[in-house]
Amino acid sequence: MAADKKIEDPSRDAEATGDELELRVRRMHKRDINKVWEFLKLVFRDVNRETVEYQRPRSKNRFMETYEQEGVEQLVFEATVDGKVELVGYSEYSYEILGTDSWMNHRYFEKRGMRPLFVEEIAVHPDHHGLGVGSFMFEQIEHAARLRGCTHIVLEVAENNEDALRFYKKRSFQKLDAAIFMSRKIETGGELLGPRKLKPRRSKKT
Repeated sequence: MAADKKIEDPSRDAEATGDELELRVRRMHKRDINKVWEFLKLVFRDVNRETVEYQRPRSKNRFMETYEQEGVEQLVFEATVDGKVELVGYSEYSYEILGTDSWMNHRYFEKRGMRPLFVEEIAVHPDHHGLGVGSFMFEQIEHAARLRGCTHIVLEVAENNEDALRFYKKRSFQKLDAAIFMSRKIETGGELLGPRKLKPRRSKKT
């Protein structure tokens, strides 16, 4: 089904039927790209309205390129709701800094003896917040990190994404460094600058 379609609250299902919601994880397939892309747009729609930097891939082409890239793990998390398998979560991580446009500095981690797993994306459907989906996703990420001998999990989050910050701080994440976006208000005026006096030209010696 389309990711922007409303998913019924599974807590109401569980209450009505007495059944627990079963969450499963698998690696993303190529056939999932369109569905996951629409899912990410839905999940980060409100966040992206309030942040300078997009909290999801910048374009669908970029997302498709990520799928073809070596060293990236893309996982989808699904649950059965009313007999239908629904996408409720997505995570993306790598064991090294990827891409030429990354702001990450590998020397920072080398100097401190850190072997990080880098979480590039983690998204939970808004209708499934507070049900343990995010916790299960992080259990999977931590499991992957341990299997590869990683010492840390590293991720980026916007400082005004308060829900995400609470989630990470509750799980003992700490701030590593600060990348600060700065702005200054420009006073508006005419389209063209007015006259400007320059320093007088020095007279030539004769």
